[in-house]
Amino acid sequence: MGVKGLQYFMDRCCPEACVTVNLREMARQQQASATAPHTNPTLVVDGMACLCYWYSCKDWACGGQWREYLDILKRWVEAFTSAGIRLVFFFDGVVEEQKRQEWVKRRRRVNGKISKIFCHIKEHGDQPGRELFCLPSGLATFTPFALRSLGQEVFCSVREADYEIASYARQHGSMGILGEDSDFIIYDSAPYLSVAKLRINSLTTVMYDRQRLCLTIGLAVTQLPLLACLLGNDVVSEEKMRDVRNNAMAAYRCISAAVLNRINRTLDFSEAELVPQSLNLSTPRRELLKKGVCLYTLPGQKRPELCEISSLPSAFEKYVSPEILKACREKHAAAEGFMVYTVLCVGVTECSNTLEDEEDTELVPQALVYKPCRQLIYGLLLLLGHNAIREWFVFPGNPLKEPDIVHPLPVSLPCDQPSLDLLWFSTGPDVAALRLTAFLTIFGCPEFSELHGVIEDSLLAALCLVTYLVQTLSLEDVDSYLSQAVCLRLKSSQELQQIEVCVQWDMQLETHAMKLPLHICCADVNAR
Repeated sequence: MGVKGLQYFMDRCCPEACVTVNLREMARQQQASATAPHTNPTLVVDGMACLCYWYSCKDWACGGQWREYLDILKRWVEAFTSAGIRLVFFFDGVVEEQKRQEWVKRRRRVNGKISKIFCHIKEHGDQPGRELFCLPSGLATFTPFALRSLGQEVFCSVREADYEIASYARQHGSMGILGEDSDFIIYDSAPYLSVAKLRINSLTTVMYDRQRLCLTIGLAVTQLPLLACLLGNDVVSEEKMRDVRNNAMAAYRCISAAVLNRINRTLDFSEAELVPQSLNLSTPRRELLKKGVCLYTLPGQKRPELCEISSLPSAFEKYVSPEILKACREKHAAAEGFMVYTVLCVGVTECSNTLEDEEDTELVPQALVYKPCRQLIYGLLLLLGHNAIREWFVFPGNPLKEPDIVHPLPVSLPCDQPSLDLLWFSTGPDVAALRLTAFLTIFGCPEFSELHGVIEDSLLAALCLVTYLVQTLSLEDVDSYLSQAVCLRLKSSQELQQIEVCVQWDMQLETHAMKLPLHICCADVNAR
């Protein structure tokens, strides 16, 4: 989410609410006042907001420098742990339906940026500067695994990530929330700390103090959610409340100041309503505002009866056992799965932007290349004859006006189609062999089962990639993928930085290559 203009307003008009803090000192003070002094202070990190700051590698267009990125993550984590600060990371796990249109709008905006990237490459023959920077494909999915390998605690959200971050921080008395989203000013939770202004060497940053903000503008903390909705966020669009702001602007020049003054003059919080009658809104807009305000109400806060938020119903609970749904949710929340939870629980999955040239028709978009693979995965998840899956995949030529309807396909196995209960919960050598066969069959290479345990898993994954893609690749492309799998892993991150690449073609090849591990993750979850 994010409140339109609020953080800019604080930076420009409320400098007293933007406080430079030393995180090491904050941690020391919290530990000194803690009831359990031997527990390290906890900083909750919005992982998605940090990605573009973590990925500071020079090369990003051709799949990214993964080994160099891992080194950066390791140093970043060590800077906090050496100061006695425990880190808890959260990553987005779902796109809630009420925010789908905002998601689509952002994806289209990024598509425009990607077009500029390819225009630059065609004109200059090299990677553009940081002003057109785009995260390497798959980084948001692979980073949680990288952080877990560093011993960090990582969660994947089962609803709006901002809400889960604020809720966790409030419930556990965390020292702060590190991110870059003005919604954390609105939530009555732990202090909001800016990752954009973080200086990792000194562990200093800016804290946006909601108490000082409210003192300056004359609002109560409980009024901030309504202010956020009137200014505009991902649920209540800026356009929907334009007339309210325009009325306030008749007397004041600054939008944020005008709206908060309107709230101050008209709002009586002794009313039982979340949105007071004095705002003179139509019933549909009043309900929209109420919905928006409720999204900022955390567990344990006042008036829960007005803000009941039900958990996601399962789209296919008739066809999947409760044990599977429970295990699926647990794996998803622990960032151990990919795509499975949203498929089973809401019948929807999505894929964000990738670096693909909309003018190049020679290379098939990755979303279409891997569609047969996904259909087999859906077949394992749901068996057959049940509801189709709605896919929101961004690729050249897809206007994103509606989801693609994708039907499950049967996995050709030497036995009857196995249930998820059998694949996930049963034990024994026969079941283990069935899992492996199901996994390899999804990628069209069941004969590779005899290689399992003989060659490294990373090499087996590379063979799955090349086998699956071989019909769409040239011999040179096959050589490129195999050389990466066999040779590059032996080189240091410094050596990898010196390798020359052919930017335009390698960009799209790496887009295809980086999407295969995502599907491997999903197939692996299904088959184990």
